[in-house]
Amino acid sequence: MSGEPRPSLGCVGAPRLLAGLDQAARLDRVAHLTTHGQMPRYRPEELVDLAENIDLRGRGGAGFPFAKKLRSVMRSARAGDGQTAVVVNGSEGEPSCLKDTALLLHTPHLVLDGALLAAAALNSEDVVVGVTRRDVEQSLRQAVAERGPAGRRVQVTLLPERFVTGESTAHVNGLNGGPTLPSGQKVRTSDRGLNGVPTLFSNTETFAQLAVAARLGALDFRATGLPSEPGTIMLTVAGNTVVETPSGAALSYILELCGTDPGQGVLVGGFHGKWLTPANARAAEISRESLDRLGARLGAGAVMPLPMDTCPAGEVARVTRWLAKESAGQCGPCVRGLPAIADVLDEAIRGGGKPALEMLELRMKAVLKRGACSHPDGTSNFVASALRTFPDEFRDHALGSGCGRRVLGALPLYEDDESPERLLVDWTLCRGHGLCVDVLPDVVRLDLDGFPAEASMVVPRAQRQKALRAVRRCPALALRIQD
Repeated sequence: MSGEPRPSLGCVGAPRLLAGLDQAARLDRVAHLTTHGQMPRYRPEELVDLAENIDLRGRGGAGFPFAKKLRSVMRSARAGDGQTAVVVNGSEGEPSCLKDTALLLHTPHLVLDGALLAAAALNSEDVVVGVTRRDVEQSLRQAVAERGPAGRRVQVTLLPERFVTGESTAHVNGLNGGPTLPSGQKVRTSDRGLNGVPTLFSNTETFAQLAVAARLGALDFRATGLPSEPGTIMLTVAGNTVVETPSGAALSYILELCGTDPGQGVLVGGFHGKWLTPANARAAEISRESLDRLGARLGAGAVMPLPMDTCPAGEVARVTRWLAKESAGQCGPCVRGLPAIADVLDEAIRGGGKPALEMLELRMKAVLKRGACSHPDGTSNFVASALRTFPDEFRDHALGSGCGRRVLGALPLYEDDESPERLLVDWTLCRGHGLCVDVLPDVVRLDLDGFPAEASMVVPRAQRQKALRAVRRCPALALRIQD
Protein backbone atom coordinates (compact mmCIF):
# COMPACT_ATOMS: atom_id res chain seq x y z
CA MET A 1 0.00 0.00 0.00
CA SER A 2 1.52 3.31 -1.04
CA GLY A 3 2.04 5.73 1.81
CA GLU A 4 0.27 3.55 4.41
CA PRO A 5 -2.67 5.98 4.97
CA ARG A 6 -3.73 6.46 8.59
CA PRO A 7 -7.41 7.23 9.15
CA SER A 8 -8.84 10.08 11.15
CA LEU A 9 -11.26 8.99 13.88
CA GLY A 10 -14.74 10.09 14.92
CA CYS A 11 -17.65 8.96 17.09
CA VAL A 12 -21.40 9.34 17.23
CA GLY A 13 -22.34 9.25 20.90
CA ALA A 14 -20.16 7.62 23.55
CA PRO A 15 -17.38 5.45 22.09
CA ARG A 16 -16.91 1.83 23.00
CA LEU A 17 -14.26 0.41 20.69
CA LEU A 18 -12.57 3.82 20.44
CA ALA A 19 -12.91 4.63 24.15
CA GLY A 20 -9.84 6.21 25.72
CA LEU A 21 -8.42 7.64 22.50
CA ASP A 22 -9.27 11.16 23.65
CA GLN A 23 -6.44 10.69 26.17
CA ALA A 24 -3.86 8.83 24.08
CA ALA A 25 -3.23 8.12 20.40
CA ARG A 26 -2.61 4.44 21.17
CA LEU A 27 -3.74 2.53 24.25
CA ASP A 28 -0.84 0.54 25.67
CA ARG A 29 -1.58 -2.27 28.12
CA VAL A 30 -1.86 0.02 31.15
CA ALA A 31 -4.06 2.57 29.39
CA HIS A 32 -6.19 -0.23 27.97
CA LEU A 33 -6.87 -1.75 31.40
CA THR A 34 -7.50 1.70 32.87
CA THR A 35 -10.11 2.34 30.18
CA HIS A 36 -11.77 -1.06 29.93
CA GLY A 37 -10.86 -2.97 33.10
CA GLN A 38 -9.91 -6.62 33.44
CA MET A 39 -11.42 -9.22 31.12
CA PRO A 40 -13.82 -11.61 32.92
CA ARG A 41 -13.72 -15.37 32.36
CA TYR A 42 -16.42 -17.15 30.35
CA ARG A 43 -17.16 -20.84 30.08
CA PRO A 44 -17.67 -22.07 26.49
CA GLU A 45 -21.47 -22.24 26.75
CA GLU A 46 -21.57 -18.78 28.37
CA LEU A 47 -19.57 -17.25 25.53
CA VAL A 48 -21.85 -18.81 22.92
CA ASP A 49 -24.89 -17.51 24.81
CA LEU A 50 -23.37 -14.01 25.01
CA ALA A 51 -22.67 -13.91 21.26
CA GLU A 52 -26.19 -15.13 20.58
CA ASN A 53 -27.89 -12.71 22.99
CA ILE A 54 -26.24 -9.67 21.41
CA ASP A 55 -26.60 -11.08 17.86
CA LEU A 56 -22.88 -10.64 17.26
CA ARG A 57 -22.09 -11.05 13.57
CA GLY A 58 -18.90 -11.02 11.59
CA ARG A 59 -17.91 -7.49 10.63
CA GLY A 60 -15.68 -8.46 7.72
CA GLY A 61 -18.42 -8.47 5.09
CA ALA A 62 -20.50 -11.66 5.22
CA GLY A 63 -22.23 -10.92 8.55
CA PHE A 64 -22.29 -14.57 9.64
CA PRO A 65 -23.52 -15.13 13.22
CA PHE A 66 -20.52 -15.48 15.54
CA ALA A 67 -22.31 -17.94 17.86
CA LYS A 68 -22.77 -20.34 14.93
CA LYS A 69 -19.07 -20.11 14.14
CA LEU A 70 -18.21 -20.96 17.74
CA ARG A 71 -20.57 -23.92 17.78
CA SER A 72 -19.26 -25.18 14.45
CA VAL A 73 -15.64 -25.15 15.64
CA MET A 74 -16.62 -26.89 18.89
CA ARG A 75 -18.49 -29.56 16.96
CA SER A 76 -15.57 -30.18 14.59
CA ALA A 77 -13.15 -30.34 17.51
CA ARG A 78 -15.26 -32.96 19.27
CA ALA A 79 -15.36 -35.04 16.09
CA GLY A 80 -11.56 -34.87 15.83
CA ASP A 81 -8.73 -34.83 18.36
CA GLY A 82 -9.94 -31.70 20.16
CA GLN A 83 -7.37 -29.31 18.69
CA THR A 84 -8.55 -25.85 17.59
CA ALA A 85 -7.08 -22.49 16.60
CA VAL A 86 -8.20 -18.88 16.45
CA VAL A 87 -7.34 -16.59 13.50
CA VAL A 88 -7.90 -12.84 13.49
CA ASN A 89 -8.29 -11.51 9.96
CA GLY A 90 -6.50 -8.15 10.17
CA SER A 91 -6.26 -7.63 6.42
CA GLU A 92 -8.38 -5.10 4.57
CA GLY A 93 -7.77 -5.84 0.94
CA GLU A 94 -9.24 -2.69 -0.52
CA PRO A 95 -8.41 1.00 -0.10
CA SER A 96 -11.94 1.94 0.95
CA CYS A 97 -11.63 0.11 4.30
CA LEU A 98 -9.52 1.29 7.24
CA LYS A 99 -11.63 0.45 10.32
CA ASP A 100 -9.71 -2.69 11.27
CA THR A 101 -6.45 -0.84 10.65
CA ALA A 102 -7.64 1.87 13.04
CA LEU A 103 -8.40 -0.67 15.77
CA LEU A 104 -5.08 -2.48 15.38
CA LEU A 105 -3.10 0.75 15.36
CA HIS A 106 -4.91 2.48 18.23
CA THR A 107 -6.59 -0.20 20.41
CA PRO A 108 -4.79 -3.49 19.67
CA HIS A 109 -5.34 -4.93 23.15
CA LEU A 110 -9.12 -4.90 22.70
CA VAL A 111 -8.74 -7.12 19.64
CA LEU A 112 -6.32 -9.46 21.41
CA ASP A 113 -8.69 -9.65 24.41
CA GLY A 114 -11.51 -10.91 22.21
CA ALA A 115 -9.29 -13.41 20.40
CA LEU A 116 -7.82 -14.78 23.64
CA LEU A 117 -11.28 -15.00 25.22
CA ALA A 118 -12.46 -17.12 22.29
CA ALA A 119 -9.27 -19.19 22.43
CA ALA A 120 -9.85 -19.94 26.11
CA ALA A 121 -13.42 -21.07 25.41
CA LEU A 122 -12.22 -23.32 22.57
CA ASN A 123 -9.12 -24.48 24.45
CA SER A 124 -7.02 -23.29 21.51
CA GLU A 125 -3.27 -23.18 21.92
CA ASP A 126 -2.71 -20.83 18.98
CA VAL A 127 -3.99 -17.34 18.22
CA VAL A 128 -2.69 -15.93 14.95
CA VAL A 129 -3.32 -12.43 13.61
CA GLY A 130 -2.79 -12.02 9.87
CA VAL A 131 -2.06 -8.44 8.73
CA THR A 132 -0.83 -6.74 5.57
CA ARG A 133 0.63 -3.46 6.86
CA ARG A 134 4.03 -3.00 8.48
CA ASP A 135 2.78 -0.36 10.94
CA VAL A 136 -0.07 -2.63 12.02
CA GLU A 137 2.32 -5.53 12.43
CA GLN A 138 4.57 -3.36 14.62
CA SER A 139 1.63 -2.17 16.77
CA LEU A 140 0.48 -5.74 17.36
CA ARG A 141 3.94 -7.08 18.15
CA GLN A 142 4.34 -4.28 20.65
CA ALA A 143 0.97 -5.17 22.22
CA VAL A 144 1.92 -8.85 22.49
CA ALA A 145 5.18 -7.86 24.21
CA GLU A 146 3.30 -5.55 26.61
CA ARG A 147 1.04 -8.41 27.72
CA GLY A 148 3.88 -10.75 28.62
CA PRO A 149 3.23 -14.51 28.82
CA ALA A 150 -0.42 -15.12 27.92
CA GLY A 151 -0.61 -18.88 28.44
CA ARG A 152 -1.34 -19.20 24.71
CA ARG A 153 0.84 -18.62 21.67
CA VAL A 154 -0.02 -15.32 20.01
CA GLN A 155 1.58 -14.84 16.61
CA VAL A 156 1.47 -11.92 14.21
CA THR A 157 2.05 -12.76 10.54
CA LEU A 158 2.53 -10.32 7.66
CA LEU A 159 0.72 -11.41 4.49
CA PRO A 160 0.76 -9.93 0.97
CA GLU A 161 -1.47 -6.90 0.39
CA ARG A 162 -4.06 -7.97 -2.15
CA PHE A 163 -7.82 -7.86 -2.48
CA VAL A 164 -8.36 -11.59 -1.93
CA THR A 165 -6.12 -11.86 1.17
CA GLY A 166 -9.15 -11.43 3.43
CA GLU A 167 -10.95 -14.45 1.95
CA SER A 168 -10.83 -17.13 4.63
CA THR A 169 -9.14 -19.93 2.69
CA ALA A 170 -6.65 -17.50 1.09
CA HIS A 171 -5.80 -16.04 4.49
CA VAL A 172 -5.33 -19.43 6.13
CA ASN A 173 -3.32 -20.72 3.15
CA GLY A 174 -0.96 -17.79 3.63
CA LEU A 175 -0.67 -18.40 7.37
CA ASN A 176 0.08 -22.06 6.65
CA GLY A 177 3.03 -21.03 4.49
CA GLY A 178 1.37 -21.46 1.11
CA PRO A 179 0.27 -18.92 -1.49
CA THR A 180 -2.24 -16.38 -0.19
CA LEU A 181 -4.90 -17.47 -2.65
CA PRO A 182 -8.41 -18.93 -2.26
CA SER A 183 -8.41 -22.71 -2.26
CA GLY A 184 -11.34 -22.95 -4.67
CA GLN A 185 -12.71 -25.77 -2.53
CA LYS A 186 -15.83 -25.73 -0.39
CA VAL A 187 -13.88 -26.30 2.83
CA ARG A 188 -14.93 -24.35 5.91
CA THR A 189 -12.17 -23.09 8.20
CA SER A 190 -14.31 -24.29 11.11
CA ASP A 191 -13.66 -27.84 9.83
CA ARG A 192 -10.07 -27.46 8.63
CA GLY A 193 -8.11 -24.25 8.90
CA LEU A 194 -4.81 -23.27 10.52
CA ASN A 195 -2.43 -26.24 10.47
CA GLY A 196 -5.37 -28.41 9.44
CA VAL A 197 -7.33 -28.04 12.71
CA PRO A 198 -10.82 -26.55 13.22
CA THR A 199 -10.32 -22.79 13.26
CA LEU A 200 -12.40 -19.85 14.46
CA PHE A 201 -11.83 -17.26 11.73
CA SER A 202 -13.23 -13.75 12.08
CA ASN A 203 -12.18 -10.19 11.49
CA THR A 204 -10.65 -7.60 13.78
CA GLU A 205 -13.77 -5.63 14.70
CA THR A 206 -15.70 -8.80 15.57
CA PHE A 207 -13.16 -9.79 18.22
CA ALA A 208 -13.05 -6.23 19.57
CA GLN A 209 -16.86 -6.19 19.88
CA LEU A 210 -16.69 -9.55 21.69
CA ALA A 211 -14.22 -8.08 24.20
CA VAL A 212 -16.51 -5.10 24.89
CA ALA A 213 -19.58 -7.34 25.24
CA ALA A 214 -17.77 -9.69 27.63
CA ARG A 215 -17.07 -6.77 29.97
CA LEU A 216 -20.51 -5.13 29.69
CA GLY A 217 -22.68 -8.24 29.62
CA ALA A 218 -25.53 -8.74 27.18
CA LEU A 219 -27.99 -6.37 28.87
CA ASP A 220 -25.70 -3.35 29.01
CA PHE A 221 -24.31 -4.10 25.54
CA ARG A 222 -27.85 -3.92 24.15
CA ALA A 223 -28.43 -0.49 25.76
CA THR A 224 -26.85 1.12 22.68
CA GLY A 225 -28.14 0.78 19.13
CA LEU A 226 -31.27 -0.84 17.78
CA PRO A 227 -33.08 -3.58 19.73
CA SER A 228 -32.80 -5.85 16.68
CA GLU A 229 -29.14 -4.93 16.01
CA PRO A 230 -27.59 -3.83 19.29
CA GLY A 231 -24.22 -2.17 19.79
CA THR A 232 -22.01 0.05 17.70
CA ILE A 233 -20.68 -0.28 14.16
CA MET A 234 -17.38 0.85 12.69
CA LEU A 235 -17.53 2.63 9.33
CA THR A 236 -14.87 3.91 6.95
CA VAL A 237 -16.23 7.03 5.24
CA ALA A 238 -14.74 8.29 1.96
CA GLY A 239 -11.72 6.07 2.44
CA ASN A 240 -10.14 8.26 5.12
CA THR A 241 -12.34 8.66 8.22
CA VAL A 242 -13.25 5.87 10.63
CA VAL A 243 -16.43 6.48 12.63
CA GLU A 244 -17.90 4.43 15.47
CA THR A 245 -21.67 4.85 15.54
CA PRO A 246 -24.64 3.15 17.23
CA SER A 247 -26.66 1.05 14.83
CA GLY A 248 -29.71 2.91 13.59
CA ALA A 249 -27.97 6.25 13.03
CA ALA A 250 -28.93 8.09 9.86
CA LEU A 251 -26.42 7.64 7.03
CA SER A 252 -26.90 11.28 6.02
CA TYR A 253 -25.89 12.37 9.52
CA ILE A 254 -22.72 10.27 9.37
CA LEU A 255 -21.83 11.85 6.03
CA GLU A 256 -22.50 15.33 7.41
CA LEU A 257 -20.32 14.60 10.44
CA CYS A 258 -17.50 13.72 8.03
CA GLY A 259 -17.96 16.94 6.07
CA THR A 260 -19.64 15.46 3.00
CA ASP A 261 -23.06 14.55 1.56
CA PRO A 262 -24.60 11.87 -0.70
CA GLY A 263 -23.49 13.74 -3.83
CA GLN A 264 -24.38 11.72 -6.93
CA GLY A 265 -24.76 8.50 -4.93
CA VAL A 266 -23.14 6.46 -2.17
CA LEU A 267 -21.34 3.14 -2.54
CA VAL A 268 -22.01 1.05 0.57
CA GLY A 269 -20.09 -2.12 1.44
CA GLY A 270 -16.89 -1.50 -0.48
CA PHE A 271 -15.97 -2.42 -4.04
CA HIS A 272 -18.09 -5.55 -3.81
CA GLY A 273 -20.95 -3.46 -2.45
CA LYS A 274 -23.97 -1.70 -3.90
CA TRP A 275 -24.75 1.88 -4.89
CA LEU A 276 -27.48 3.96 -3.27
CA THR A 277 -29.12 6.84 -5.09
CA PRO A 278 -28.94 10.21 -3.27
CA ALA A 279 -32.59 9.84 -2.22
CA ASN A 280 -32.03 6.35 -0.84
CA ALA A 281 -28.85 7.45 0.91
CA ARG A 282 -30.80 10.20 2.69
CA ALA A 283 -33.41 7.64 3.77
CA ALA A 284 -30.93 4.98 4.89
CA GLU A 285 -30.02 4.06 8.44
CA ILE A 286 -26.92 2.16 9.53
CA SER A 287 -28.58 -1.21 9.96
CA ARG A 288 -28.98 -4.46 8.06
CA GLU A 289 -32.76 -4.07 7.89
CA SER A 290 -32.68 -0.55 6.48
CA LEU A 291 -30.03 -1.31 3.88
CA ASP A 292 -31.70 -4.58 2.89
CA ARG A 293 -34.85 -2.64 2.06
CA LEU A 294 -32.78 -0.43 -0.22
CA GLY A 295 -31.04 -3.33 -1.96
CA ALA A 296 -27.68 -2.83 -0.25
CA ARG A 297 -25.69 -4.25 2.65
CA LEU A 298 -23.10 -2.81 4.97
CA GLY A 299 -20.48 -5.46 4.25
CA ALA A 300 -17.13 -4.45 5.71
CA GLY A 301 -18.45 -0.99 6.64
CA ALA A 302 -17.09 1.10 3.76
CA VAL A 303 -19.20 4.13 2.83
CA MET A 304 -18.09 6.10 -0.24
CA PRO A 305 -20.06 9.14 -1.41
CA LEU A 306 -19.49 10.21 -5.00
CA PRO A 307 -18.97 13.99 -5.30
CA MET A 308 -20.91 16.02 -7.87
CA ASP A 309 -17.83 17.11 -9.82
CA THR A 310 -16.52 13.70 -10.91
CA CYS A 311 -17.61 11.34 -13.71
CA PRO A 312 -19.52 8.31 -12.30
CA ALA A 313 -18.91 6.14 -15.36
CA GLY A 314 -15.19 6.89 -15.31
CA GLU A 315 -14.92 6.23 -11.57
CA VAL A 316 -16.65 2.86 -11.94
CA ALA A 317 -14.46 1.91 -14.91
CA ARG A 318 -11.32 2.82 -12.96
CA VAL A 319 -12.28 0.62 -10.00
CA THR A 320 -13.38 -2.23 -12.30
CA ARG A 321 -9.96 -2.24 -13.95
CA TRP A 322 -8.31 -2.34 -10.51
CA LEU A 323 -10.53 -5.23 -9.42
CA ALA A 324 -9.58 -7.13 -12.58
CA LYS A 325 -5.89 -6.66 -11.75
CA GLU A 326 -6.55 -7.94 -8.22
CA SER A 327 -7.63 -11.31 -9.62
CA ALA A 328 -6.35 -14.38 -7.83
CA GLY A 329 -5.49 -15.76 -11.28
CA GLN A 330 -6.92 -19.20 -10.52
CA CYS A 331 -9.93 -19.56 -12.79
CA GLY A 332 -11.29 -18.40 -16.12
CA PRO A 333 -13.87 -15.99 -14.70
CA CYS A 334 -11.06 -14.10 -12.91
CA VAL A 335 -8.21 -14.43 -15.42
CA ARG A 336 -10.26 -13.73 -18.54
CA GLY A 337 -13.71 -12.67 -17.43
CA LEU A 338 -12.83 -9.67 -15.26
CA PRO A 339 -10.39 -8.06 -17.74
CA ALA A 340 -13.03 -8.60 -20.44
CA ILE A 341 -15.60 -6.75 -18.31
CA ALA A 342 -13.13 -3.90 -17.76
CA ASP A 343 -12.29 -3.74 -21.48
CA VAL A 344 -15.93 -3.66 -22.63
CA LEU A 345 -16.81 -1.10 -19.94
CA ASP A 346 -13.98 1.14 -21.17
CA GLU A 347 -15.24 0.72 -24.72
CA ALA A 348 -18.79 1.59 -23.70
CA ILE A 349 -17.90 4.83 -21.92
CA ARG A 350 -15.68 5.88 -24.85
CA GLY A 351 -18.71 5.90 -27.12
CA GLY A 352 -19.10 2.23 -27.97
CA GLY A 353 -22.83 2.59 -28.38
CA LYS A 354 -25.67 0.25 -27.46
CA PRO A 355 -23.77 -2.88 -28.67
CA ALA A 356 -21.02 -2.21 -26.10
CA LEU A 357 -23.56 -1.92 -23.28
CA GLU A 358 -25.25 -5.13 -24.42
CA MET A 359 -21.90 -6.92 -24.56
CA LEU A 360 -21.11 -5.61 -21.07
CA GLU A 361 -24.28 -7.25 -19.73
CA LEU A 362 -23.28 -10.54 -21.35
CA ARG A 363 -19.75 -10.38 -19.95
CA MET A 364 -21.05 -9.67 -16.46
CA LYS A 365 -23.49 -12.60 -16.52
CA ALA A 366 -20.81 -14.93 -17.88
CA VAL A 367 -18.70 -14.82 -14.69
CA LEU A 368 -21.49 -15.22 -12.15
CA LYS A 369 -21.33 -18.30 -9.89
CA ARG A 370 -18.39 -19.72 -11.83
CA GLY A 371 -15.39 -18.45 -9.89
CA ALA A 372 -13.09 -20.27 -7.47
CA CYS A 373 -14.03 -17.54 -4.98
CA SER A 374 -16.57 -14.71 -4.80
CA HIS A 375 -14.35 -12.11 -6.49
CA PRO A 376 -15.91 -12.46 -10.00
CA ASP A 377 -19.45 -12.26 -8.58
CA GLY A 378 -18.61 -9.25 -6.40
CA THR A 379 -17.01 -7.37 -9.27
CA SER A 380 -19.85 -8.13 -11.68
CA ASN A 381 -22.45 -7.06 -9.12
CA PHE A 382 -20.54 -3.83 -8.42
CA VAL A 383 -20.76 -2.88 -12.12
CA ALA A 384 -24.39 -4.00 -12.36
CA SER A 385 -25.33 -1.83 -9.38
CA ALA A 386 -23.61 1.16 -10.97
CA LEU A 387 -25.49 0.63 -14.25
CA ARG A 388 -28.79 0.62 -12.34
CA THR A 389 -27.91 3.69 -10.26
CA PHE A 390 -26.41 5.83 -13.04
CA PRO A 391 -28.27 4.66 -16.18
CA ASP A 392 -28.28 8.06 -17.88
CA GLU A 393 -24.55 8.52 -17.32
CA PHE A 394 -23.63 5.23 -18.96
CA ARG A 395 -26.13 5.72 -21.81
CA ASP A 396 -24.83 9.22 -22.57
CA HIS A 397 -21.23 8.01 -22.57
CA ALA A 398 -22.05 5.04 -24.80
CA LEU A 399 -23.87 7.27 -27.28
CA GLY A 400 -20.96 9.67 -27.44
CA SER A 401 -22.14 12.77 -25.57
CA GLY A 402 -20.62 11.92 -22.17
CA CYS A 403 -20.91 14.11 -19.09
CA GLY A 404 -17.97 16.47 -19.61
CA ARG A 405 -16.57 15.84 -16.12
CA ARG A 406 -13.11 14.59 -15.29
CA VAL A 407 -12.42 11.42 -13.31
CA LEU A 408 -11.10 12.76 -10.01
CA GLY A 409 -10.37 9.43 -8.32
CA ALA A 410 -13.02 9.94 -5.65
CA LEU A 411 -13.17 6.19 -5.11
CA PRO A 412 -9.85 5.52 -3.38
CA LEU A 413 -7.29 3.18 -4.95
CA TYR A 414 -3.75 2.44 -3.90
CA GLU A 415 -1.58 4.87 -5.82
CA ASP A 416 0.93 2.35 -7.08
CA ASP A 417 -1.75 -0.08 -8.26
CA GLU A 418 -2.67 2.16 -11.21
CA SER A 419 0.20 0.80 -13.35
CA PRO A 420 1.69 -2.17 -11.47
CA GLU A 421 4.82 -3.94 -12.64
CA ARG A 422 4.40 -7.30 -14.31
CA LEU A 423 6.50 -10.43 -14.40
CA LEU A 424 6.82 -11.61 -18.01
CA VAL A 425 7.73 -15.10 -19.25
CA ASP A 426 9.66 -15.59 -22.50
CA TRP A 427 8.23 -18.88 -23.79
CA THR A 428 11.11 -19.32 -26.24
CA LEU A 429 13.49 -19.62 -23.27
CA CYS A 430 11.41 -21.16 -20.45
CA ARG A 431 12.33 -24.78 -19.67
CA GLY A 432 9.92 -25.36 -16.78
CA HIS A 433 12.49 -25.53 -13.99
CA GLY A 434 9.86 -24.20 -11.55
CA LEU A 435 12.25 -22.16 -9.37
CA CYS A 436 10.11 -19.05 -9.91
CA VAL A 437 7.14 -20.50 -8.02
CA ASP A 438 9.40 -21.47 -5.11
CA VAL A 439 10.54 -17.86 -4.78
CA LEU A 440 7.24 -16.17 -5.68
CA PRO A 441 4.30 -18.47 -4.78
CA ASP A 442 1.83 -15.59 -4.40
CA VAL A 443 2.38 -14.48 -8.00
CA VAL A 444 3.45 -17.51 -10.08
CA ARG A 445 1.35 -20.63 -10.58
CA LEU A 446 2.42 -23.65 -12.60
CA ASP A 447 0.25 -25.56 -15.04
CA LEU A 448 0.00 -29.35 -15.16
CA ASP A 449 3.19 -29.54 -17.24
CA GLY A 450 5.22 -27.56 -14.71
CA PHE A 451 5.39 -24.33 -16.72
CA PRO A 452 4.08 -20.92 -15.55
CA ALA A 453 0.32 -20.83 -16.14
CA GLU A 454 0.42 -17.22 -17.37
CA ALA A 455 2.85 -15.26 -19.53
CA SER A 456 2.19 -11.97 -17.74
CA MET A 457 1.58 -11.65 -13.99
CA VAL A 458 0.94 -8.60 -11.81
CA VAL A 459 3.66 -8.03 -9.19
CA PRO A 460 2.27 -6.34 -6.05
CA ARG A 461 4.59 -3.73 -4.59
CA ALA A 462 5.20 -5.86 -1.50
CA GLN A 463 6.39 -8.74 -3.73
CA ARG A 464 8.82 -6.75 -5.90
CA GLN A 465 12.01 -7.89 -4.18
CA LYS A 466 10.95 -11.53 -4.46
CA ALA A 467 10.12 -10.98 -8.13
CA LEU A 468 13.62 -9.61 -8.74
CA ARG A 469 15.07 -12.66 -6.98
CA ALA A 470 12.96 -14.95 -9.19
CA VAL A 471 14.32 -13.19 -12.29
CA ARG A 472 17.90 -13.62 -11.09
CA ARG A 473 17.41 -17.28 -10.13
CA CYS A 474 15.85 -18.38 -13.42
CA PRO A 475 18.55 -20.62 -14.99
CA ALA A 476 17.02 -20.16 -18.46
CA LEU A 477 16.90 -16.33 -18.19
CA ALA A 478 13.24 -16.57 -19.20
CA LEU A 479 11.86 -13.95 -16.79
CA ARG A 480 11.88 -10.18 -16.79
CA ILE A 481 9.99 -7.36 -15.07
CA GLN A 482 8.14 -4.77 -17.11
CA ASP A 483 6.73 -1.46 -15.86
